[in-house]
Amino acid sequence: MENTPSFDKVHLRFKLNGTYFDREDLKEVAYSFVKEGEPYEQSIGDFLMDWLNNKDHLYVRTSGSTGTPKHIRIQKQFMVNSAIASGDFFNISVGDSALHCLPAEYIAGKMMLVRAMILGLEIDLVAPTLHPLIEKEYDFSAMIPLQVYNSLDKLNNIKQLIVGGAAVKKELIESVQNKDTLVYETYGMTETVTHIAAKQINNFRSAEAMENAHFKVLPNVKVTLDKRNCLVIDAPYIAEETIVTNDIVALISADEFDWKGRYDNIINSGGVKLIPEQIEKKLAPIVQQRFFVYGIEDAELGEKLIMVVEGKEDSKLETEIKKVGDLEKFEHPKSIYFLDKFLETKNGKVIREPSVHKALGA
Repeated sequence: MENTPSFDKVHLRFKLNGTYFDREDLKEVAYSFVKEGEPYEQSIGDFLMDWLNNKDHLYVRTSGSTGTPKHIRIQKQFMVNSAIASGDFFNISVGDSALHCLPAEYIAGKMMLVRAMILGLEIDLVAPTLHPLIEKEYDFSAMIPLQVYNSLDKLNNIKQLIVGGAAVKKELIESVQNKDTLVYETYGMTETVTHIAAKQINNFRSAEAMENAHFKVLPNVKVTLDKRNCLVIDAPYIAEETIVTNDIVALISADEFDWKGRYDNIINSGGVKLIPEQIEKKLAPIVQQRFFVYGIEDAELGEKLIMVVEGKEDSKLETEIKKVGDLEKFEHPKSIYFLDKFLETKNGKVIREPSVHKALGA
């Protein structure tokens, strides 16, 4: 990638909350955020301090879509390359305005800042709530589906919006059809430095065009399938190694694909990827019977976390779960179901999906 800016440069047209900052001034802003800012600003400050130091890499926390959440090392230049590819793909121009409303602890929130610094955007920061504050018009922003769902009345203030972190459900796609905003669903993960592909989901000229919309890969990304029909990503400008995913896809062409589903049983709830085995480990000390957690379809969250317990109904269980100290907010089951006897294999292994259907009376 010739003429690509290096990670230690900040674009002259970069603006943060309406003010121009060069690299040195930005270090002071970062320090101020860490010391005096709101919690979301502290996270932004932490990232900026990492970005503006002399190291050529940083560590990013994964969301857990490819296993147990962990911190992985990413080259800063890979993040620059990703920003340039996004700029080309979405026709982002120098001086465009952008809204930052994602948590900076994760790659999507970090990359919005990198795009701004590298592409020369004028970016405004707001708290990353499920109801993001949209007070003026913007050229570009990124959200999770639940934020989009909660922002439909103000969505037209954003010209171009990318949506990621969870699969975009049919109901949400239908809700954005009458919006002027050009909305894209994205596909990616921490290991690919956010999205490597995007799919337009509204503003179609015909029903046929909508039917033929597929994920299209960004520049310098190649995709193939493994023996499981799972996506394999080769992107040397943003990842040191070929990435084998657990996402089952159908290749439409050399640079287009359709996402079909997960190969494993990760639960994606409101943009947060939940690992059943990790949650079950935390709940095990308080549950005497066999149990498991599972994700069922939900209009708002995408998937809703539920718990299925073998045995008689226990009204105290919900209260006990609330006392589990290391259980994250999104790891609390939304509903608890009881089933006299789990369906199981001959060697006694619980068959989850049929057991869930039986517990729900489906």
